[in-house]
Amino acid sequence: MTLHNLTILGATGTIGVNTLDVVARHPDRFKVIALTGQNQIDKLAEQCRQFRPKYAVVLDAERAGQLQEALAGLAIEVLYGVEALEMVASLHEVDSVMAAIVGAAGMRPALAAARAGKRVLLANKETLVMAGQFFMDAVAAGRATLLPIDSEHNAVFQSMPEPYDGDMAAHGVRRILLTASGGPFRTRAVETLAAVTPEEAVAHPNWVMGRKISVDSATMMNKGLEVIEAHWLFNAAPEQIDVVVHPQSIIHSMVEYQDGSVLAQLSNPDMRIPIAHALAYPERVETGVHWLDLAKLGQLTFEAPDTRRFPCLQLAYDALKAGGSSAAVLNAANEVAVAAFLDHRIPYLAIPETLAKVLDRLGGRQAASLDDLEAIDAEARSLAEQLLVTK
Repeated sequence: MTLHNLTILGATGTIGVNTLDVVARHPDRFKVIALTGQNQIDKLAEQCRQFRPKYAVVLDAERAGQLQEALAGLAIEVLYGVEALEMVASLHEVDSVMAAIVGAAGMRPALAAARAGKRVLLANKETLVMAGQFFMDAVAAGRATLLPIDSEHNAVFQSMPEPYDGDMAAHGVRRILLTASGGPFRTRAVETLAAVTPEEAVAHPNWVMGRKISVDSATMMNKGLEVIEAHWLFNAAPEQIDVVVHPQSIIHSMVEYQDGSVLAQLSNPDMRIPIAHALAYPERVETGVHWLDLAKLGQLTFEAPDTRRFPCLQLAYDALKAGGSSAAVLNAANEVAVAAFLDHRIPYLAIPETLAKVLDRLGGRQAASLDDLEAIDAEARSLAEQLLVTK
C-alpha cells in the first residue's frame, strides 16, 4: 500500500471538504502536507488542527496573520500569495495535488504541479478552459499524471480503454457523451426564465455545490465548460463530444465505441466517488457513499438539451470551434455576469446576452504566453463589466 503525500488547493471549498472526508477515512494511505484556502479562515484553521499539515497558505498577509493567530502553538508554517500556492503545489515531498481552487486563481498553482511532474487531481475548470494548450504541454513536459475530478470527466476516464493515449480512432472510440442533470429549470416554461431569481438558480435538484457553479448548472454553462475540458483531456474534436440531459444524475457520462458499445459509469451523485477514485488510482477505496440500488431507483431517462432554454451551452461549443483564446474570453465574461446576477445587479437572461456580446468582440484572439492569456482574460472581464452597466 502506497502512502500518498497530498497538497489540497482550495481545502475549504466543496471539493476540498469532500477530499478531506475521504482522506480521514484512510489515514494509512494519505498524509496532508499542505492546505490552502481563501476567505474561510476559521474553517481552514479547523482543518489544519485536524490534519496537521506542514504548510497552510492563504492569499494575503492580513488573512495569514489571522490564521497564524488561530494556529498559535502548532508547528504549521503559514504562507500567503500566489508564489506560495505554486510552491506547495510543487514541493518535492508531495506526490499528489488536488487542484480545487475555484476560478482563474487556480490556474497557476495547477500549472506548477504539472510542471513538477505531480499526480494532478484536476477539479479546477478554468485551468483547461482558459489555458488548455499551455496546461497539457506542461503535463507532457513534466511527465505529470492527470486525473480528472469532475464527475463527468472522471466517468469518461473510467469508461475509456487503458492505457488511453489521446487517439480516439486508434482505440475505437466514436464519441464522448457528457450527461447533464438539466438543473432546476429543465422543465420550467422558457417564457418565465426572465423572472428567475438567484435563490432559485442555486437550488440544484441533485448536487450540493457552491453558488457560482450552481448558477452555471442552471444555465448549462457548466456543461459547456465541461465540453471544452473534455476536448483537452481526451483529445476529442467538438463534433465527438455530445451532451445528453439525464435528470437522475446516476449515469455520470458515457463513451461510445465504433462497434456500437456504450460504456458508462454509474453511482449515486456524490463527489467523494470521483475524488476517491483519483486519490487511490489505480486502486479503489471506501468512500462512505450509499450503494446504488437500481431496483429502488426504477428508471433512468434521457433527453436532448434545448439550446433555446440553455443558450450558454451553444456559446461554449461556438467558443471551442473558434479556437484561440475564445474559451478564456467566454469563461471570464461568465464569471463577471454570474457574479452580477448573484448580486441582483442583472436579470438571469442577461448572463447569456453578455457572454454572446463579449465573445463576439474578443473571441478568436491568439495568446502566445500565459501573460497574454491573463491580459485577454482581464480585458474580457472589463468589457463584460462595461456591458453590464449599459443594461
